[in-house]
Amino acid sequence: MSDYVLELSGIRKIYRGGVEALKGIDLRVPRGCVYGLLGPNGAGKSTMVKILTTLIRRSGGNGTMLGKPIGDRKTLQQVGLLPEHTQFPPYLTGRQVIEFAAGLQNVPSALTKERADMLLKKVSMTESQHRKIKTYSKGMKQRIGVAQALVSNPKIIFLDEPTDGVDPTGRREFRSLVRELRDEGRTIFINTHILSELEPIVDRVAIMTNGEILGEGKLDELRTEKTGYVIGFEGQLSAESLSRFLDGGL
Repeated sequence: MSDYVLELSGIRKIYRGGVEALKGIDLRVPRGCVYGLLGPNGAGKSTMVKILTTLIRRSGGNGTMLGKPIGDRKTLQQVGLLPEHTQFPPYLTGRQVIEFAAGLQNVPSALTKERADMLLKKVSMTESQHRKIKTYSKGMKQRIGVAQALVSNPKIIFLDEPTDGVDPTGRREFRSLVRELRDEGRTIFINTHILSELEPIVDRVAIMTNGEILGEGKLDELRTEKTGYVIGFEGQLSAESLSRFLDGGL
């Protein structure tokens, strides 16, 4: 068994019109870790996850996930996904979303109730499980999103901007959940543009911009590397934008 759940070589994505979103990505993600992909909006992070979960096709390159070629159907049954800006049907309850996801993932019906009960408890949504999605806060929707991503008992979980719009309490609860999942031996792959969201929980991080990986390793290692960056802004920089950047946002 390989020590890596993901091994990528030269992954490229070119959209119509010649826009090159990924420019030959090489990456290896160790088994049983929290791995962060950090970069500004538009860097190619979501494109990467969509390729790995076969939502879109890659233009070039090769890779394996859990030892099998990317796109292997049996392997995808061991993968959980919380996409960016996920929208669930507003008329469903939180529990119904999880049960629906279980059906899509071919979870045996005999296990669905037990699995849903366990996941609702794990994400602290038991008391709100019968409320409709349209009554949920952003943080509550994200918790249900994480729960549905776990319904197939996956070995690797992709979370794309999972704390976007979530309040500080919800972010702390999310970090606690991620640690718990890692302790269970799962690999958690997190996309974010906010460094401070990764610092308390991440084992390794890759920094991406303009479809390329600028650096990869443990955060402490990347901080000690003698590498400088010039950050430019077009137009006027508001005090609010500067404050957000200094607080850890890219």
